[in-house]
Amino acid sequence: MLLNEIKELLKTAGKYFSKDDELLKNIVLEDTIKMDKDLIKLLISNEKSKTHFFLKIEDVFVFDKDKFIKFIENKEFLPNSYTSYKNKIGLTDSKGEFIKEKNDVVLSWAYKDCYLEGGQDKEDMKKDEIFYNEILAPDEIDRLLEPKVLTNFRKYDIDGEHKVEDITMEDNLIIKGNNLLALHSLKEKYAGKIKLIYIDPPYNTGSDSFKYNDRFNHSTWLTFMKNRLEVARELLSKDGAIFIHCDYNQDAYLRVVLDEIFGLDNFIADIAVKSSTPSGTKTAHKDKKIIKQKDTILFYKKNNLIINPQYIPRDNWDTHYSGYLEIKNGEYIQRKLFDVMKEHGFEFKKLDEINPQNEQVRKFMVEHRKNIYRLQSHKNIEVDKISRTEFKDKIYEDIENNEIKGLYYNGQVLTFIEQGLKKVLVGKSIKEYWSMLLCDFWSDIDFQNTQNEGSVSLTNGKKPEALIKRIIDMITNENEIVLDYHLGSGTTCAVAHKMKRKYIGIEQMDYIEELAVTRLKNVINGENSGISKPINWQGGGSFIYCELMKWNENFIEKINNSENTEDLLKVYSQIKEKAFLNYKFDIEKFDNPDFKELKIEEQKEIIKKSLDLNSLYVNLSEIEDETYNISEEDKKLNKLFY
Repeated sequence: MLLNEIKELLKTAGKYFSKDDELLKNIVLEDTIKMDKDLIKLLISNEKSKTHFFLKIEDVFVFDKDKFIKFIENKEFLPNSYTSYKNKIGLTDSKGEFIKEKNDVVLSWAYKDCYLEGGQDKEDMKKDEIFYNEILAPDEIDRLLEPKVLTNFRKYDIDGEHKVEDITMEDNLIIKGNNLLALHSLKEKYAGKIKLIYIDPPYNTGSDSFKYNDRFNHSTWLTFMKNRLEVARELLSKDGAIFIHCDYNQDAYLRVVLDEIFGLDNFIADIAVKSSTPSGTKTAHKDKKIIKQKDTILFYKKNNLIINPQYIPRDNWDTHYSGYLEIKNGEYIQRKLFDVMKEHGFEFKKLDEINPQNEQVRKFMVEHRKNIYRLQSHKNIEVDKISRTEFKDKIYEDIENNEIKGLYYNGQVLTFIEQGLKKVLVGKSIKEYWSMLLCDFWSDIDFQNTQNEGSVSLTNGKKPEALIKRIIDMITNENEIVLDYHLGSGTTCAVAHKMKRKYIGIEQMDYIEELAVTRLKNVINGENSGISKPINWQGGGSFIYCELMKWNENFIEKINNSENTEDLLKVYSQIKEKAFLNYKFDIEKFDNPDFKELKIEEQKEIIKKSLDLNSLYVNLSEIEDETYNISEEDKKLNKLFY
């Protein structure tokens, strides 16, 4: 009876039923989640609905949203409807709730001793990039995602460091701060304007507080990723794309989240990248497991996408290309390629011995690009008919508007090697090679010798500039914007700079100065590693550096840097005086002697709980508040930025 009554009640609203008189369950769910006032008025107007879905507290009726959602999702409500099974397949947290339906936010910040260790070269080494995280439930999230005040502005160009006088969409940006909050701060200005996002997020292989490899299911890490991917999608242009670099630890789980955020129809590829070779200590357990040799790059588009196809040199000869065409006295002469190459000094016994990457062979192909051909079947009946009559065993020209559109022989078209010649990056140079289309297996990029690219040293984990160049070239044109919000050593922005793209890089860790900023200054000064020589990079350009203005984040850093209880208590005194406190924190219970008996790490975690995580950084709306002592210069630059 309740089922029927609720259906009839919803029918009176109009918008919840289709023209075919079918209940639009998803619209009901959406309105329930956002607490639509018209829906609540409708439900409370009915006695049965009021009894089941509202809790009376004195004279106030409180809507039990969760109870109503479960009721709507019950298959008994729409037993024959396809939508009754929608969203029932997906990733769940430890409570069995779907991650995609949760509004929890995972914040993270790095421990003071943390450094980017990587793990691409050594199978037995884990990524020692430790993230301490905090989960905020929806009812705890207040003004967390509002735009933040930016500070510590600096501009770098060929003449060094300068004060920032102006900020426009033409400027490249490097932002230090929590990447979730930085992404939301970018949203107002950059929503729909980013052409490409590439990220190499923490892999979470067991060495951080996500505890990715234990049985805690992957929900915390996946929620951490979901929070950022949702706003990242808003930043992408309609023809934009995102590439996420990961490995076997999470690629399957992450793909489910990406399907939910970007849509199944917007999945483009699951790219396998050969990132290491089977040698050294990593082969010690070859009798117990298959040795890891690849990474994964998950590739999704926003809506529309045009890809600039990428090519790699062929590593063997296509023996179908066996003909050589000459013109003598106005006539076409067909010869065997084998004979012509012998005349040019090449010594081989058969075509499949030819190595198309050999430099002498490569030069021969480029020079004779309009001569080397193969015959391919053609479905042009008219041409085939002619070729079987007066043009039999002769070259036939297909002429249109006084131009030769193609050459045919006995119903087959002559395809010349010219169409397969592409300029590709091989090693340290870009040359024309006889190439083949690059698909979803990338085995040609050297991951082993990248540690000093950019003139900043990072032993493991740094991605090759050649890899990032390929991705940027595949998706973007000059002056379009590239974003990397897990910036690390700065490879993405360095390559984007050299390729004359605009870029935004975000990094929270303190090594941003030592690695990314130093690297980009080197790029401006014309450093010649990575892709510099192949593209003839000579230096130049500029970027602006700035930081999210910290508030409670300052105290978190002081807590992490404290070495003993005495230091911690000094920080706590400052917190009580200046910080924004968590409303749940009981000061009276904290101020007791038992605290000093705890281990230092436990003490740190307790004091962190005293802080309101909505106030890690200063909100833009509070820029005039004297509490923060924001300079007039910063006020001016924030106004220009936003």
